[in-house]
Amino acid sequence: MDLRNQSHCSICTMKDSCRTVRSQTKLMNILIERGKPQDAQSIFDSLIKGGHKPSLITYTTLLAALTIQKNFGSIHSIISQVEENGMKPDSIFFNAVINAFSECGNMEEAMETFWKMRESGLKPTTSTYNTLIKGYGIAGKPEESLKLVDLMSREQNVKPNLRTFNVLVRAWCKKKNMNEAWNVINKMIASGMHPDAVTYNTIATAYSQNEDTDRAEGMISEMQKNGVKPNERTCGIIISGYLKEGRIKEALRFMYRMKELSVQPNLVMFNSLIKGFVDVMDRDGVDEVLSSMEEFRVKPDVITFSTIMNAWSSAGFMGKCREIFDDMVKAGIQPDIHAYSILAKGYVRAQEPEKAEELLTIMLKSGPRPNVVIFTTVISGWCSAGRMDHAIKILDQMYEYGISPNLKTFETLIWGYSEAKQPWKAEELLQVMEEFDVQPEKSTISLIAEAWRATGLTKEANRILGTNHSKEQKIETKKELQNETLEKLYQKQITTASHHSSLLQIPPNVCDQKLSALSLRKGRMVLRDSDFPLDCSWLAAKSMYIPLGCKFGARCPIVCRKQCQGQLGMYGQLTHSCTVVFLN
Repeated sequence: MDLRNQSHCSICTMKDSCRTVRSQTKLMNILIERGKPQDAQSIFDSLIKGGHKPSLITYTTLLAALTIQKNFGSIHSIISQVEENGMKPDSIFFNAVINAFSECGNMEEAMETFWKMRESGLKPTTSTYNTLIKGYGIAGKPEESLKLVDLMSREQNVKPNLRTFNVLVRAWCKKKNMNEAWNVINKMIASGMHPDAVTYNTIATAYSQNEDTDRAEGMISEMQKNGVKPNERTCGIIISGYLKEGRIKEALRFMYRMKELSVQPNLVMFNSLIKGFVDVMDRDGVDEVLSSMEEFRVKPDVITFSTIMNAWSSAGFMGKCREIFDDMVKAGIQPDIHAYSILAKGYVRAQEPEKAEELLTIMLKSGPRPNVVIFTTVISGWCSAGRMDHAIKILDQMYEYGISPNLKTFETLIWGYSEAKQPWKAEELLQVMEEFDVQPEKSTISLIAEAWRATGLTKEANRILGTNHSKEQKIETKKELQNETLEKLYQKQITTASHHSSLLQIPPNVCDQKLSALSLRKGRMVLRDSDFPLDCSWLAAKSMYIPLGCKFGARCPIVCRKQCQGQLGMYGQLTHSCTVVFLN
C-alpha cells in the first residue's frame, strides 16, 4: 500500500482522483456490502500498481475493509499516507479510524483520534460516541462508557439514542454484570426511550450463556408486557440455551410454544434439536422433531440427513444409514463431503471396506471430490481386513488424484503392516515419509517398534527405538554445542559417531523387499479412536432381532483371521495370529 516509488496516473497528478479511482472506489464499497472485504482490498492494491492516486474516500473505504477483516496492523500506515498526500481528513475518515481502533480494543488511540477530530473543528455525532462506547465494551471497560454518556449529555445536538443504551447493555452483559445492565435499561426508560427486541435479546443471550435459560425465557413475558414482539432471534437464543444445558425436552417444549408466539421455527432450530436428541440417543425425540418439521413445512437439508445418518452409522445399522443417504439424493439434495465421510466410516466400522471403496468411485464421477480423510478411511478399512494390497491400491489412486499423504495416513499403513506381520514394510514407510516431508512422531516410531515386537523380534524393536532416541540426542547436541569448547566438541563428535554406527546397522534381509515405486506416493489420515465413537446400537433398542453391539466404553470385537505365512530371512516362519480390528 506504499505509494512511494510508484509511477502515477497523469490525471491523478492533475486532479484529486481520476475516473478509474472513483469507479473502483464504488466497486470497493459494493464488495464490502456483499461481504467480500478481501476483494475490496485487492481492488485498492491494483489501483496502486496501476499508478493511481487514491482519494480520501478510497482510503476510508480501505480502512473499513481492513477493519471488517480484523486487520488492524495497517491503521497507522493508512493515516500516514493520508497525511503525506496532503489530504485533510473529514468526519467520515475520523469515524472510520475511531471504529478501527475501537474494534481492536485500542481505546487510548481511539480517544486520541476523537480529540483530534474535535480540535480540527469537526463535531462528533451520536454515532461517533456509540462507536467509542462499543470499543470500551470490547476492551472490557463499560464503566468508561458511562463517562462518554455524560459527555454526550453536555454536547449540543448530540444525545444518547436507543443504540447508545443497547451498546451499553451489551457491554455490561459481556462483563456478566446483569445488575448494571438492568440499571442501563432503567436509565433508558427514564430518558423517555423504551427497550426494543435488541435490548431484550441481549439480556436473554446473557442469561442463556450463564446457563440460566429459564430467566431468558422469562424475558418473553417482559417483552409482551412492554409491547415488544419476540422474534426468531429471541426464540433461537432460548432453544440453544436449553440445548447447551442439556435440557432437550425443554427446548422441544419451547419450540411448540413458538406457535402461540406467532414465530416460525427455522431449519437451524430443527437441526439443533435433532442433534440434541441424537446425542442423548433418544430415537423417539428425533422422530418427533421430524414430524414437527413436516407440520411446520420446513424442508430438511444436508445437515438434517447427515445427522440422522451418523446416528444409524454409529449404531452399526448401515442399511438404514444408506437408506437415509438415498432419500437425501431422491429429495434433490446434493450430499456433501461430510455425508460421504459418515458412510465411509460406517462401512469400515462394519468391516465392509469394499463398499467404502465404492463411494470413492461415486464421488470421483459425480462429486464432491474426495479428500484425504475419505481416502484414508478406506485405506484403514482394508488395513483392518488384512488386505494390504488393496490398501496400497487406494494409496496409488490417491496419488493419481494429487492428494498427498500426511502423518495419519502413514501411521494407518504402518499399523496395517504391523497387523499383517510385515514390520520391514512398516519401517520402509519412514523413507516414504521423508520424501513427502512428513516428520515421524514418537507415536510413529512406537508403531514400528510394536510391529517388530509382535513378530517376536525384540532386538529390532529396540533398534528402532534406539535409533529414534539417538536422533533426538543429535538435535539436543546441536543446541548445546554453542556453549562447549572445541576440545569437548571434538570428543563429543567422536563418541556420537561411534554410537550411531552401531545403532544404524540394519540386517541385510530387512531391506530385500521394497515398496513399489508408485506406492511410495500416496495416503493420509489414521482413524483414531475419536473418529469412531463407541456409542453403538442405541437406535436398535426397539429391534428384537439385532443384538446390541458396543456400548459406551466397551472394547471393540476381536476378529481372528489367518495371516499369510511368509519367510523373512533368518527371522523364521510367521505363525497364525489374532488381529484386533479397531472399528471405533
